[in-house]
Amino acid sequence: MFRKCQACHSLQPGKNGVGPSLAGILGKKAASIEGYNYSQAMKASGLTWDEKTLDAYLTDPQKVVPGNKMPFPGLKTENERNRLLTYLREVASPATAAPAAAAAQPQSGSAQPTPPQAAARAAPSPAADAATSYIPAVRYTLRTGIAEGRMVFIGVGGTIDEQVNPVLSAAEGQLVQVTLINGEGAEHDIVFDRQGPAGSSPHVYGKGASTNIAFVASKAGDYVYFCSVPGHRLAGMEGQFLITPQPPPQTVSEADISHLASDVPQPIGKREPQTVRVDLVTVELEGRLAEGTTFGYWTFNGKVPGPMLRVRVGDTVEVHLKNADNSAMVHSVDFHAATGPGGGAVSTQTNPGEEKSFKFKALIPGLYVYHCATPMVAHHIANGMYGLILVEPEEGLPPVDHEFYVMQGEIYTEGAFGQHGSQEFNVEKLLSERPEYFVFNGSVGALSRLHPLQAKVGDTVRIFFGVGGPNYTSSFHVIGEIFDKVYNLGGILSEPLRGVQTVMVPAGGAVITEFKVDVPGNYTLVDHALSRAERGLIGVLHVEGAPNPEIYDGKVEAGSGH
Repeated sequence: MFRKCQACHSLQPGKNGVGPSLAGILGKKAASIEGYNYSQAMKASGLTWDEKTLDAYLTDPQKVVPGNKMPFPGLKTENERNRLLTYLREVASPATAAPAAAAAQPQSGSAQPTPPQAAARAAPSPAADAATSYIPAVRYTLRTGIAEGRMVFIGVGGTIDEQVNPVLSAAEGQLVQVTLINGEGAEHDIVFDRQGPAGSSPHVYGKGASTNIAFVASKAGDYVYFCSVPGHRLAGMEGQFLITPQPPPQTVSEADISHLASDVPQPIGKREPQTVRVDLVTVELEGRLAEGTTFGYWTFNGKVPGPMLRVRVGDTVEVHLKNADNSAMVHSVDFHAATGPGGGAVSTQTNPGEEKSFKFKALIPGLYVYHCATPMVAHHIANGMYGLILVEPEEGLPPVDHEFYVMQGEIYTEGAFGQHGSQEFNVEKLLSERPEYFVFNGSVGALSRLHPLQAKVGDTVRIFFGVGGPNYTSSFHVIGEIFDKVYNLGGILSEPLRGVQTVMVPAGGAVITEFKVDVPGNYTLVDHALSRAERGLIGVLHVEGAPNPEIYDGKVEAGSGH
């Protein structure tokens, strides 16, 4: 039974994942595990996890702690709950947590656990890993400082946060990125032993100065990293760097809130105008933001972005908006394609459990954003409430082999980028426009590691791209491609731009890009404000087919970043 819990919880003390560690859980007070970001509901519950309380919670988590963010619906049979409680009682004490966790690992060849909040799949294939090599597989930040009377490196963020000379690890062939921050003002650098020239950083001289290196991990073995400034290594600036033969087996939770880029409605084709009914349901749910991190999303139809809608110019669009019974907020919808007060928002301010509707006529062809427009509007958008509607011209759009739906957004979390556990929304960061995450289709890795776009050599590709925002303009670019056509700002009435490298898309705006793929490989979708890639903003178009040396002739180097 513990395998159902293992997708989110560990039995190792201090090892938190999507959920807190369950080591020694019996007898502990709720929300007492250090280093885990609990929901306010759990913090305020005042519970102690005895067997009776755990049994009730496992039966119906939302009933026992209303408003908590655990997405698991509960174990409905007494036998399941008893088995799990027996297991926790016998093996989950602090003294036995480590061997228990080892015993709970699936044996070779056995089925992997399924997370309660979403389907799970095996770790991505080597092809998928290659498709995401533009993003480092391993990323560490270290700060120089003084601890225990000696000069040291101090971990920043993630599992190494505040650790002195933390043990760093990677697998053979993985791209490793290390950021070094000067914490006290003396001259420093960092050198990774036997990792080649790329494994040595420039020197940083002043307090707050920083540098960044990226290198490909060499052969498996035990190595060290150190500061090469004379005397500093002897003074304590040395740590262990372990390279394993291959990445450890893992289960990757699907981005259950992330809308698949390939989920695009079929072209309308030539027909007379008609009334088209659109049903939107506003759903608040906890979803995967990144590996080991969840967030309380507000969505249309349970996905980010909401469903892509497709109508014809002249159609009457009949919008029905239902707010789910278990929502905590009022929600609404504003269609940029609508001509009328608030784009429909004035007619759709909808309380939980209620439904409202309105109609508008699609007057002008183009690609338009829709979003929630309930105050604070920026909050609702930042939590995921946006989507696109395409109003086709009378003759439709020219046919292509593939159409994809991609939207960019920002997420403002209480915890720093990369912090594990359930993340709360932070309004101060929103108002000062300091997002922790930039994402395509709602989550980190949604369109790269989990669901890369797919095409074949010779195919024509059309990307419907929009920016939910709520604040940042995108410089949309596909690395290794040139847009053959760009319907700028989503306008279809004007002739498209041709031969475009990068296109600017404002918050609340959209664009249609088209191109033909001539060479196999991985083409990376980015906002060319490339610092945002370091906060999750990466997508991949994976193209298969025969090489085309007349157009591109070169070896794709491992760890090259593409």
